[in-house]
Amino acid sequence: MQLKTDKMIASKDSGIGWMIFNNPERRNAMSLAMREAMAEIFDAFAKDDDVRVLVLRGAGGKAFVSGADISEFKEKRNSAEAEAMYGEAVARSRKAMLAFDKPIIAMIEGFCVGGGMAVALDCDIRLASDDSQFAIPAAKLGLAYSFDNLKQLSAVVGPAYAKQILFTGSRLPAKKALEIGLVNDIMPRSELEGRVRAMAGEIAANAPLTVKAAKFTIGEAFKDETSRDMKRVEALIKACFDSQDFKEGREAFMEKRKPVFQGR
Repeated sequence: MQLKTDKMIASKDSGIGWMIFNNPERRNAMSLAMREAMAEIFDAFAKDDDVRVLVLRGAGGKAFVSGADISEFKEKRNSAEAEAMYGEAVARSRKAMLAFDKPIIAMIEGFCVGGGMAVALDCDIRLASDDSQFAIPAAKLGLAYSFDNLKQLSAVVGPAYAKQILFTGSRLPAKKALEIGLVNDIMPRSELEGRVRAMAGEIAANAPLTVKAAKFTIGEAFKDETSRDMKRVEALIKACFDSQDFKEGREAFMEKRKPVFQGR
């Protein structure tokens, strides 16, 4: 995949796509170009049937993403017009991420701060090293987070902890993040990549249509009843039962062998 910046890396192997934030000298702070590349990567992997699950991680081991790259604020966020352009890039990358219908795992090492927290919260599963730290320091910078971002945070950790995180701007250690449900699990750094690869591989080996239906249906369940797309939910469920993969799953079970799913 040819990207316009070397600060983002995209690769794939064995059904797993990898999106790597590659700005380690700035703890993977996200620039405008990185935001734009995120949308490209999501769009490309969404169309790639070889990719069944996507892992997001930061390069260098010191951070997942430490927020926006403040070094470019003077040049690229120095006016209302410039800020609007930056906001559009952020919105495009998030729209592409939310439209991505395959599972997304966040592999978190070190700092996960500000915009990095927003990205991690939009992932389906978050696995972290036990020395990672989490924060949204908006109150220390005079910034405000959007309704959608705060709704997502509140849905994951509950309103009380969402308020604590936003009001104080303080860092949460990995153990506390696990306690409040911000991450699915924590483990020693030496075990993290192996655990992520094992989980991603397990997901990639499962029936893609079933996984897709589950992701969409769970997402709809947390929307207001009036805005749920139940026709699409039913269509995705029906597609599973009409699929060759359902036949393969049944036959593999009876034959006591591992199924080979094709996603159709």
